[in-house]
Amino acid sequence: MDRLYDELLSVHLSALRQMAFLSGPRQVGKTTSAKCQGDAYLNWDSVSHQMTFLHGAEALGKLAGLEQFREGLPVVVFDDLPNYPHWKKTLKGFFDVYENRCKVVVTGSSKMESSRRGGDSLEGRYFSYRMHPFSVAELMDTNLPGERLIRPPKALGTDEWEALWLHGGFPEPLSKASGRFSRIWQDLRFGQLFKEDIRDMTRIQELPLVGVLGRILAGRSSEQLIVATLAKDVGVAPNTVKAWIQAFCSLHAGFLVRPWSENIAKSLRKEPKWFLRDWSGIGDPGRRAETFIACHLLKAVEGWEDLGYGKFELCYLRDTQKREVDFAVIRDGEPWFLVDVKAADGKLSPSLAFFQKQTGAKHAFQVVIEAGYADMDCFTRETPTIVPARTLLSQFL
Repeated sequence: MDRLYDELLSVHLSALRQMAFLSGPRQVGKTTSAKCQGDAYLNWDSVSHQMTFLHGAEALGKLAGLEQFREGLPVVVFDDLPNYPHWKKTLKGFFDVYENRCKVVVTGSSKMESSRRGGDSLEGRYFSYRMHPFSVAELMDTNLPGERLIRPPKALGTDEWEALWLHGGFPEPLSKASGRFSRIWQDLRFGQLFKEDIRDMTRIQELPLVGVLGRILAGRSSEQLIVATLAKDVGVAPNTVKAWIQAFCSLHAGFLVRPWSENIAKSLRKEPKWFLRDWSGIGDPGRRAETFIACHLLKAVEGWEDLGYGKFELCYLRDTQKREVDFAVIRDGEPWFLVDVKAADGKLSPSLAFFQKQTGAKHAFQVVIEAGYADMDCFTRETPTIVPARTLLSQFL
């Protein structure tokens, strides 16, 4: 299955000297996309490569074949490199020696995200891209967006829509489209995330209790997280729960959406909402619908930001009168559009008009999962509008 990220890497490697860092959840397709661009493949987890890593930049260059004359610059892929404890030092040395003799793609997950958020010795030597599962738009169009960001609407086939809704956007269960396979895949992924990955990538010792918190959070996608309540349920301190939730986010088990309160009268500062990265195992239709939309919006805002279109943030809105809108997309510090989610068709929520006036957002959408595709550009409307999810989501990434 072709990916948007294949095109992204191709454009990056043809135009920029910096290394391309590709991060994201396990099994999202990072290695496949990187290998599509690569001429040489190096992996710290490969026993045959480990001694070469320990011998430094020149040994890696030799293994990658950089001593040979080639037409054009070869692409060297370092897969899951952050698993190597000294990966930054090694990569800096390699890039400084071979910058003019090759292009570099590096894949990783949680540790690479930590590097992205903080300053480090690699600053100025890489651009970072966050990879997400398949979405409605990516199933139809793997080209990068234009300057407008918003794509023209396009209809996704019924079978593809049902497969995405039922089996999620991770490549393997989506391509199999089998209920039995998806259930086994979900169970294995859950076990790996909340046991093996936590053990290998953090210093958390209370793995059984981490698993308890993981199971609780698996049933609470789209809920506000009350840390004190979670701490009581699990039997640990609130600060411990906060640290564990942050670890889950770093491992891409889920993500947090925080409230937006600027320019909102009587805003209510509340805990963030928690969303799973994979909606396919959520049984409740309302929770699944909100998580489905949240994952699509997160992919869009992170993708637009990584591509250099500005600073984007995904938030939600709520005030002391309990008026609420599920999502607000913030662009360069200003609300751009609002999204409220319904599983089935219904009346337009009055909260959309209220918060559109409060925030000054240009667009306000009530997105309906079960509504059929409508051939309309949702972003031509500047008043609160009911729109099909199939239409709106086709206009993102």
